[in-house]
Amino acid sequence: DAAAAARELRTRGAERVVVTLGEQGAYYQGPEEHFHTSAFPVETVDTTAAGDVFCGALAVGLAEGRSRHEALRFAAAAAALTVTKLGAQPSIPRREAIDSLLQTTA
Repeated sequence: DAAAAARELRTRGAERVVVTLGEQGAYYQGPEEHFHTSAFPVETVDTTAAGDVFCGALAVGLAEGRSRHEALRFAAAAAALTVTKLGAQPSIPRREAIDSLLQTTA
């Protein structure tokens, strides 16, 4: 259970926790709120690099000043695009592709 795992990590000192759940999305828990972000439905080819892309995109979203909700959605979109291609580096999506996916599902 993502909420229980996040609570446990928070009792061990983490202030904010994101638990990635693959095709079930991601769960955020912090002192101010907790919420679930759905994954984007895509045809999975290879999950290599999906977690790394998710983390990188989350960092970008937060650095750009997006809300936690928006940053997690941005990260979920990036990871979804990643799993649609084979390999690690070739599967990393360009910014334009992430933005396009977000616009088509808004």
